[in-house]
Amino acid sequence: MHVPVSLVHDTFITLQSTIVQALEALDGTSFGSDAWQRPEGGGGLTRFIENSAVFERAGVLFSHVQGQALPPSASAHRPELAGRSWEAMGVSMVLHPRNPYVPTTHMNVRLFVAHGAVPEDDVFWFGGGLDLTPYYPFEEDVRHFHQICHDALAPFGADKYPAYKAWCDDYFLLRHRNETRGVGGLFFDDLNTPDFDTCFALTRAVGESFLPAYVPIVTQRQDIPYDTPQRDFQAYRRGRYVEFNLVYDRGTLFGLQSGGRTESILLSMPPVAQWRYNWSPEHDSAEGALAPYLKPREWL
Repeated sequence: MHVPVSLVHDTFITLQSTIVQALEALDGTSFGSDAWQRPEGGGGLTRFIENSAVFERAGVLFSHVQGQALPPSASAHRPELAGRSWEAMGVSMVLHPRNPYVPTTHMNVRLFVAHGAVPEDDVFWFGGGLDLTPYYPFEEDVRHFHQICHDALAPFGADKYPAYKAWCDDYFLLRHRNETRGVGGLFFDDLNTPDFDTCFALTRAVGESFLPAYVPIVTQRQDIPYDTPQRDFQAYRRGRYVEFNLVYDRGTLFGLQSGGRTESILLSMPPVAQWRYNWSPEHDSAEGALAPYLKPREWL
């Protein structure tokens, strides 16, 4: 089918702007802007802050890039499309708060198009999701986050939230640690049925659910007092975030394999992280309370 790329482009640009404006109001700091071009085709706009009042690092990125042949990470599940020219666009964001009682979070919505000989032969698929990575978890926050995820997908069928929640639990799994990256949320990929309009509407709903899912948690937790031990544990857990992004994350792999802009791709990394040899917190400590949350659970 002929894919209305410009419509998706404009929608994603608006989503990026809306999220940035809300985060600026929350943090009290203006985001920087870094527009970039890619020699192979396309470019993007990176919006970011570092070392601000609420966020130690926050990146909200839009990209729209093109290439002559799909990289392995994009064609692995569709070998029949290998060699096709392509374009991809999306909004991707990771927020690393300063206060250890505020969770890290990630959201991404994206569109891929593999071009055929004529526009009618183009193949599209959407993907995306959002997830929450707390350090000192509050169960009511996790339930709130999942309720918003559930409600965003409800118009598209009762099967969507359970399926995409389970997909998220499986995707954001550090298999070498046998633990999830956080408390999950939603993840979906390769979405191209029943039709373009439905897939696009679902993807928009996921992107637009981010602010109501996350901002109330920040507002509730950002003023909780903390000290060096809490910051140390936050840095330790951030190390697991780095492990996932560098070992498993499909977006990171695609960006690097396709010649993407390294600075923007790796903006998702926390500014400070630690690794400790053969260490884990005591089970009855505040830090040990995180472990039961790092297994898939039904939150609603």
